[in-house]
Amino acid sequence: MNYKKIAIITGANSGFGKEFLKLLINEEEITEIWAVARNKARLNQLVDEFGSKVKVFSKDLSKIEEVKEIGTFLSKENVCIKYLINNAGFAKFCSYNDLSIDESINMIDLNISAVVVLGLICIPYMQKGSHIMNISSQASFQPLPYQNIYSSTKAFIRNYTRALNVELKSKGINAIAVCPGWMSTNLFKRGIVVAEKGTKNFPGIVSPDVVAKKALKDAKKNKDISVYGINTKSSHLLAKLLPQKMMMKVWLMQQHIKE
Repeated sequence: MNYKKIAIITGANSGFGKEFLKLLINEEEITEIWAVARNKARLNQLVDEFGSKVKVFSKDLSKIEEVKEIGTFLSKENVCIKYLINNAGFAKFCSYNDLSIDESINMIDLNISAVVVLGLICIPYMQKGSHIMNISSQASFQPLPYQNIYSSTKAFIRNYTRALNVELKSKGINAIAVCPGWMSTNLFKRGIVVAEKGTKNFPGIVSPDVVAKKALKDAKKNKDISVYGINTKSSHLLAKLLPQKMMMKVWLMQQHIKE
């Protein structure tokens, strides 16, 4: 049976997601790229920029019913999903009391629930050689005060993805947790909160294009985690070697937060 080979990228209209789109648009085996995001105008700009190979879906992935609608579209197509890149996310780098209840729920729904549900929807449309790329974070390596919900959602994604990779091994499907450090993206800019106690220092900030290239290369090597840059790799190593309480103290010192 001849399948149309597609890539699905959430949060594809800017930043990290758009960098993955740029990398995959010229891969000959990919027939279509399904770009999923909320902002319809920006999605349409992707078609103007990259052509008809890009199909756009305006969805609010914090609403599970809209995530499920992707499954409805898939059921009407004869496709093999070569890449599922779960990149859409919400961040707010602040104390628990600077987050509203609705913002907290939204962060959990978008950063965790949407990733799990979309993965469950897409796996039946995957074959040997397909890839699931779930965007975690350097923040997943340790508990982070004043980013407690965000870092916890990313820790879930890292652990979930690496465990899922083991379960999918017999099918020849790779799942990789991509753990970038600070990147100059809209997610980063929107996440900064001016507060007495909050994230103020952003060491090792990099452009998202280099991180995306490394992540895609690692996925093609069937790795289960991708870490880019000296700062992020050092953080990953230290989190394995040092007690978590000590890591949290180092984090607070780095951010000039006194407890």
